[in-house]
Amino acid sequence: MPSTHIKVADEVWLATAALHLEHPNQMDFSIGEIMAKVEKESATGKPLRPGVRVHVHLHCVANKAPNPGRYRMLYESAPGRRRLFRPGDPCHPQRLTGKEVPTRDALPAQYRSLVDWYCQQYASANGQTTDPVLALRGLGKEIWANEDADAYIRRQRADWQ
Repeated sequence: MPSTHIKVADEVWLATAALHLEHPNQMDFSIGEIMAKVEKESATGKPLRPGVRVHVHLHCVANKAPNPGRYRMLYESAPGRRRLFRPGDPCHPQRLTGKEVPTRDALPAQYRSLVDWYCQQYASANGQTTDPVLALRGLGKEIWANEDADAYIRRQRADWQ
């Protein structure tokens, strides 16, 4: 039974999570696809609410400046494209403490499994990160495998004049 008490941000998250489950090989979705899914799911039992569009465009998007919403539920992967936010994704500094996922108990029972899926599978993503700088972590560690940093530097400087 639809609930009219679902927050608009949570409704946007639910629709995007449902799209990810329906299309597991698709990395992201257009704003139009998310809007259509919100309307089709009709989690509130009402027509598309006016705030949905601005939440998909701005309020829920982690890597955009907040105005005023500070949610981190979606990530802009390309202009006009969104996917669910993952922990570790770069985000605007003023959104660092923003809500990432709906509170499970605040959702109708039929949507709670989406939160479980997100926490257990999507958010963990086998330790993968989308930040290219963070992806460099551990690169070159074999250099130090057999000696400490000081010995390595002394060896490199041995032939200097």
